Amino acid sequence: MRASIRWALWLALAAATPATAALPATLQGFMSGLSTYTAEFEQQVQDAQGRSVARGRGTLWVQRPGRFRWDYRPVDAADSGGGADGGGADSGQLLLADGRNLWLYERDLAQATVRDAASADAAAPMLLLSGDAAQIEGAFSLSAGPDRDGLRWVEVRPRATAADFARAELAFRGNTLARMVISDKLGQVTTLLITRSQRNPRLDEALFRFTPPRGVDVIGTVRP
Repeated sequence: MRASIRWALWLALAAATPATAALPATLQGFMSGLSTYTAEFEQQVQDAQGRSVARGRGTLWVQRPGRFRWDYRPVDAADSGGGADGGGADSGQLLLADGRNLWLYERDLAQATVRDAASADAAAPMLLLSGDAAQIEGAFSLSAGPDRDGLRWVEVRPRATAADFARAELAFRGNTLARMVISDKLGQVTTLLITRSQRNPRLDEALFRFTPPRGVDVIGTVRP
């Protein structure tokens, strides 16, 4: 799955305001009273023919409104060690929103891209984690899907034809987010299994600050 899709997906839950009656009840239950959130996840990407093309795992931290940190490593690099920001020789990606800037740090390329958080694509799926209720309702069509696998599902479709993804599904066990399935326009499907999560933990402010490691090329302008 392209980094921009993951980026926008978590950005929406990070800034979402308390529930409104216009959102599906399952999504309302998850968002209600949520101020911070952390989760560990496993990710698998399948191509249009159903073949596995990538696997990885990582950790997510969210602080509403508008801040999150998504640290992802391919499965063959996930046990290689290194700090949270890694180094130029590491693999995987760090996606970080600090409230003003959106960072994408691609470790294997030793490259960091930054842009104004206000320019984030309103129809991208991360708006489900960080956008307010009005933004979410304006950008997406949301509906409750049939229960399956012992989970309650919410189907998400972008209203904008230019959106990065075609369809997403969020699966809940009670008020706990358990799974996310995102389909792009080429038929590629990314499944994220939430293996461990915690609602409203106390988070260190340093999690939402990013300083490019030495030797990393920075593309874009940092908003102070």
